[in-house]
Amino acid sequence: MPSLPLQVAEQALLDERRSLTRDEVRSVAALPFDELPDLIALAHKVRLTYCGADVELESLINAKSGACPEDCAFCSQSVKFDTGVDVYAYLDVDEVVEAARATRAAGATQFCIVVAVRGPSERLLNKVIETVDAVHAETGLEVACSLGLLTRPQAERLAAAGVRRYNHNLEAPREVFPSICTTHTYDDRVETAKLAIDAGMELCCGGILGMGETLDQRIDFAFELAELEPCEVPINFLLPSGTPLGEQRKITPREALQAIALFRLVLPSAWLRLAGGREYVLGELQGMGLLAGANALIVGNYLTTGGRAPEEDHALLEALGMPVADGPGEGRFVIDATGTHNLPARPVRSTIPVTSA
Repeated sequence: MPSLPLQVAEQALLDERRSLTRDEVRSVAALPFDELPDLIALAHKVRLTYCGADVELESLINAKSGACPEDCAFCSQSVKFDTGVDVYAYLDVDEVVEAARATRAAGATQFCIVVAVRGPSERLLNKVIETVDAVHAETGLEVACSLGLLTRPQAERLAAAGVRRYNHNLEAPREVFPSICTTHTYDDRVETAKLAIDAGMELCCGGILGMGETLDQRIDFAFELAELEPCEVPINFLLPSGTPLGEQRKITPREALQAIALFRLVLPSAWLRLAGGREYVLGELQGMGLLAGANALIVGNYLTTGGRAPEEDHALLEALGMPVADGPGEGRFVIDATGTHNLPARPVRSTIPVTSA
């Protein structure tokens, strides 16, 4: 029989349909790793109850890469570090529209534009909005963006241009953030996330695990994200990449599985997307990551690092009996000279209020 903390968590989430308190989550996290299978089983049950069985797949490519002026210690796109990452400017509008046409032809309904910058300059924002208008006019696709830090007028302009979703990760727990970035603050990131929501856009917001944070800080991070009520939470793991933080594994596979499961308990209705570093940290246990509460994957390559072939992930999902999300709702993006990838609809999900006490 599951231990008392797991019984309390299950009753709260599945019977009472209320969110867990920090103390309840800490009690679950304090269980010995011998009870990790029970935690994983509960997280999977919560995922099925709130989100269904489908797994959403997404493919990513930068629309502008490298030369970012920020000093985020985990990021290979920072100009501060010599990481050998490709550097290229924002694509021409015609190139982006052509990629959007390929996305439309593939059956997708949403297209996302991503750039590596602190935040959009007036010139870049105008070009992005020009691109958004062109994509809308030429394809009818919904558009999402990831452009770094925003001001309120910028968020409102993007929303007015019809941008549906904004991606902006918090990256690390509040307590850890000052040790990994000095060129902007944690509150700057929170403010942009709130501005995106206030402007009427959906929010995609997650971060990176394994940057030296403690277990308690990981729990705090999950609650900090939950307070923003993102519809999607990317879970990345730190990778060796030539940055000050990137040369040492700082999270074990068991710790990673525990973290995924705890995030699911704190964020029961969000898409939890396993992203960069999952191959490196989880290895052959990637299927366990999906059983531990994740219900979405980045497939193929990441923004600056290689992943594994999408066919391998499809084979994994087939082996697990997990269907790939399908339908006319939400498609996703890849932007480069060779084309794009599409993503399917996200199902209607039930939600519960967040309790941070």
